[in-house]
Amino acid sequence: MVKLRDIWQTLYPYGIFRTGKAVYLTFDDGPIPEVTPKVLAILDRYHIKATFFMVGENIDKHPDIFAQVVQAGHAIGNHTYNHLKGWSTPFHQYMANVAQWENAVNRQSIVPRQSSNRQLFRPPYGKATLRQRIALHRLGYRLIYWDILTRDYEAMRTPQAMLEQIQRETRPGSIINFHDSLKSNERMLTVLPQAIEWLQQQGYEIKTL
Repeated sequence: MVKLRDIWQTLYPYGIFRTGKAVYLTFDDGPIPEVTPKVLAILDRYHIKATFFMVGENIDKHPDIFAQVVQAGHAIGNHTYNHLKGWSTPFHQYMANVAQWENAVNRQSIVPRQSSNRQLFRPPYGKATLRQRIALHRLGYRLIYWDILTRDYEAMRTPQAMLEQIQRETRPGSIINFHDSLKSNERMLTVLPQAIEWLQQQGYEIKTL
């Protein structure tokens, strides 16, 4: 039976929806002081490293939280400077915003310019045009999507529903999408340790991208 995410993999030839044999926890939209440090504390408790797709504007607003993520050994990725939706953003404006994110990271002076962490990109909303994706690929970015979207930002979504989805859909190579944002906050923070414990009980290795 063909699954929807396999169809998307075909339609997005430059996108990575699943990779390798490990499982990858990813967090979008931070860093923010109300949520990101709590995520870091949970990950540290379980000795887990994750990947944070950060918004450049938030890096500039909260450089201390950005530094905490990097210094804890987590991977970071470009999520544009202003969380732009590629489908409705002109090409040159979108690419300039991607470069603006790079400038925000450079201002912090704690991530090497050639770091592999700097070659990850996730389009906000998962939406980028073919032209944008080709240009990003040519710049050396790995375009990271997901095969499990927890939808932790939805007000009516329960931690139990998220956990059941993770238990039902996870397989080797799965990329799980969480958000360290105010919209997700308590729902995500509740399910995260439960998800980590279940993944570890199943024998999955949890790594950075």
